[in-house]
Amino acid sequence: MKNKLIKYAFWGSLFLCSFEASAQQFAKGIVFEDSNRNGKRDKKEKVLPNVAVSNGREVVQTNSKGEYKLPVGEDNILFVVKPSGYMTPVNENNLPQFYYIHNPKGAPKLKYKGVDPTGPLPKSVDFPLYPIEEKEEYKIIVFGDPQVYNMTEVDYLKRGVVEELKGVKGYEFGISLGDLVGNDPNLFDPYINVMKDIGLPWYQVMGNHDENYDVPSDSLADVSFKAHFGPNNYSFNKGKVHFLFLDDVLYQGQDAAKKYIGGLREDQLEFIENDLKYVPKDYLVVICAHIPLVNNGKHAIREEDNLRLFKVLKDFPYTFSMSAHTHYQKQIFIDKTLGWQQEQPHHHYNVGTTSGSWYTGELDEKGVPPTTMVDGTKKGYAVVTFKGNKYELDYHVSNAPKDERMGIFLPKVTEKKKNSKASMYVNYYLGGEKDTIDYRVDGGKWVLMKRTETYDPHLLLEVLKWDTSETLLKGLRPNDPNLSTHIWKAAVPSDVAVGKHTIEFRVRDMFGRTFTTSREYQVAKN
Repeated sequence: MKNKLIKYAFWGSLFLCSFEASAQQFAKGIVFEDSNRNGKRDKKEKVLPNVAVSNGREVVQTNSKGEYKLPVGEDNILFVVKPSGYMTPVNENNLPQFYYIHNPKGAPKLKYKGVDPTGPLPKSVDFPLYPIEEKEEYKIIVFGDPQVYNMTEVDYLKRGVVEELKGVKGYEFGISLGDLVGNDPNLFDPYINVMKDIGLPWYQVMGNHDENYDVPSDSLADVSFKAHFGPNNYSFNKGKVHFLFLDDVLYQGQDAAKKYIGGLREDQLEFIENDLKYVPKDYLVVICAHIPLVNNGKHAIREEDNLRLFKVLKDFPYTFSMSAHTHYQKQIFIDKTLGWQQEQPHHHYNVGTTSGSWYTGELDEKGVPPTTMVDGTKKGYAVVTFKGNKYELDYHVSNAPKDERMGIFLPKVTEKKKNSKASMYVNYYLGGEKDTIDYRVDGGKWVLMKRTETYDPHLLLEVLKWDTSETLLKGLRPNDPNLSTHIWKAAVPSDVAVGKHTIEFRVRDMFGRTFTTSREYQVAKN
């Protein structure tokens, strides 16, 4: 009797497995070279083999006929991992169209709208790619946290940052590193309407303020983001660079003490592992996320997730990552003490924000706030230059000369004496531990300055002006300054001749570049 029960159980389980296998739905399609850019495959257009396609977890490559096959459930986004030498279509809003949303019933009815029902899975989900002449050296623009909370701030983003970039040339595409809006997915459309004027294909990272917080679980927190931008975990290649976009915000639910934490889900980690199987080891892998991987000497996302990420990256000698979230700018180097598995530390760049310190400060003549960040960095955007599998960073202050890389605080006049009690400060906005700054007076000997964690003097003055004013200023009070990691300090040279003098400040950065700027000051007798 026992043997019969075992036999029935075996056949029952086999039947169940067989039924589940037959019920499994698969998406099929072709990746092809869309030579005439009409969005459909014509007879003479060739298919593209060895192109990766994903459902957000599994990743497969197309066969010799350009075909792929992937399992799908009731809520999947299929996307092509664009290979080098090609680009994907963009829509009228300059949003890249590299994906197909499969959600037959649509997203649940929520406060903020999600994906409409997509209906039955098409017989073939095809992906067109446009051939382009690939560049080994190219530039991209990176925004941190546009984070508009209302239409007034949408206007600040437009007039304070975007208008100067309208129709800009010399860049391949742009990226926003999350927090596109401020807890209101209804602002995605106004954000898109502003950003399209830059005229570049623009990719998005999902941030904690882009989530739907009126949902019970993390699985629904991205429904509005996906309806506007497609997948929040995806990748593509450009030249010898592999870009990997990750949503590293984990929503904890409406009843949680903390709404979100930093981390990566199992399906995301599997996607990363599967995705990188098809990336050449000599490519530069660039991770784009919202929450920093590491900050203030400790893991900023869940340690176990970071360690698994570091494990899959250990065989890639060229890596770099970017985040935003903090509203200050910082260069971070992740070494073995934090689980990095290579001798050379991993460089993580926490990018300054286009919203600055949440659109605060006294309104200028155009009615736009300066919104200086708490570390003294002025609002702006990063520029990354890729040269093969190498890269260089720049930071551009919005509506300022392109060579404005640092803020200088220098007293206008100081007393002639042997030892000055007055100090001068250089806030090199992009700076960090691998940069040096020195100065010289009137073309004399160069003298090193000391990198010191301190408050930015200009921001201190801005806050003090606000707090000592006898009338209300126009705008929002600036946030109090935090200690900055990219300020250099030295005593003001006072043991020189009475009269005017010129001080030249020189930055030698981590990429081997040199930048200089100069200021005048006066030495006088008391």
